[in-house]
Amino acid sequence: MAADYLAKLEQLRKGEIDELIVTPDDFLDFQTAYRTYQFKTQITGDAHRGGEIHYHRVKK
Repeated sequence: MAADYLAKLEQLRKGEIDELIVTPDDFLDFQTAYRTYQFKTQITGDAHRGGEIHYHRVKK
């Protein structure tokens, strides 16, 4: 659900979690939340084999 991903993105941005892994099956739900997330510049993602994307907080 998009609301769950908004909460997880916020946890990631605040440093409460280190990584958010999005699988290909969940990508559309995640993308819906990510498009509306206001702090996108503070999150970055790396594509991995198998279609997983691992999102991390941008370190300053």
